[in-house]
Amino acid sequence: MAGEGLTAQVAAVKWRQQLTLDPPPNRPGVIWLHACSMGEVGSVVPLIRRLLADGERIHLTVVTQTGFANALRLLPEAIADARVTLSYLPWDLPGLMTRFIGRLRPKALLLTETEFWPGMLAACRRASVVVIGINTRISDRSFPRYYATRWLWRRWLAPVACFLPQSRLDGERLTALGIAEEKVVVCGNLKTAVTPPEVDATALRQRIDPSEQRPILLIASSHAGEEAALLAHFAAWRQVEERLLVVVVPRHPERFDEVVALVRQSGLSLRRWSEHLPLSADDRVLVVDAMGVLAGLFTIADLVVIGGSIANYGGHNPLEAAVCGRGVITGPYVQNFRQLMAEMAREGGAVIAEDGAGVAQTITRFLRQPETLLRLHGHAAAWMARHGDVLQAVMKQIRRHVRQG
Repeated sequence: MAGEGLTAQVAAVKWRQQLTLDPPPNRPGVIWLHACSMGEVGSVVPLIRRLLADGERIHLTVVTQTGFANALRLLPEAIADARVTLSYLPWDLPGLMTRFIGRLRPKALLLTETEFWPGMLAACRRASVVVIGINTRISDRSFPRYYATRWLWRRWLAPVACFLPQSRLDGERLTALGIAEEKVVVCGNLKTAVTPPEVDATALRQRIDPSEQRPILLIASSHAGEEAALLAHFAAWRQVEERLLVVVVPRHPERFDEVVALVRQSGLSLRRWSEHLPLSADDRVLVVDAMGVLAGLFTIADLVVIGGSIANYGGHNPLEAAVCGRGVITGPYVQNFRQLMAEMAREGGAVIAEDGAGVAQTITRFLRQPETLLRLHGHAAAWMARHGDVLQAVMKQIRRHVRQG
């Protein structure tokens, strides 16, 4: 009952802010940065920290509760001392957006990915707020819809001073919508600006594997159907490496119990992260039923499979693994990160398999050939080192349009 009460409280805060019944703080000259959900918030944290170091103040808006929670987790000190304030984005109605902007009084809006809200953009134009599209990405799925109504989007996106798309393809899609080429500057994916997590890797390893000898296969951000597809091959993997420990991190918290039940039905002994018990040598699977743990696990994993790629969810960010010096294995569905995955695979830091069976076979190959696995990790780390300048490129473009301080 207490949990239900807290959920109701959180929901009440959200809708009151969406209706601007609880208005944002009055912060004239602040930079307003909008990031929809958990992943987008994570991608802009390095940019926020850079802006704060330049003396800027930030107001961050989100749409989802997971995005709100991730901001609290990643920026606790900046939020505590009010250098960063946080709220939910109002509904995209002219009166609400006008009221929100009139109260906040930002000097600029940094708009992530494809969070294109016509009411927001029109209100920014009326209030002379500079708008910059950062990390812009137009997915395969959404581009046909945008293109079919490009005459509308050309008008709605007119107030945007410039777009900083993730890739050349995203830039081409923007110009196909009628955005002037001089407004489009490809800077790369801000998600490559990630930094390794601050975690005690030794303590984490000992918690998961007190012997510190077991190879760890991390299945990261898995979706329905993916755990079963991979764990069906556990017996074959164990023939190669008897000590193998599989760590499963489901993408969505509501699936934690489902995944635990699935592992039990497979006959594999397991532990849950929330049990806070040391794993025994007989435990084959660890199900991580907690949020905020995954980034640290990349530092101790021997093999990494990125979920959302075996079932068709478009894949997830491989860079949190790469920044920890870990190459990745994925299924074929990587359209959410197509360019990143193609580059990493081309340079030897990722393997994109044709299907779930191909992922399982790749795992077997790396278990048999540890020297090949080490090369995968080395190539991933080298790729990250070569793409570390995206934040500088983004900041240069922001400073072209937004005065400092």
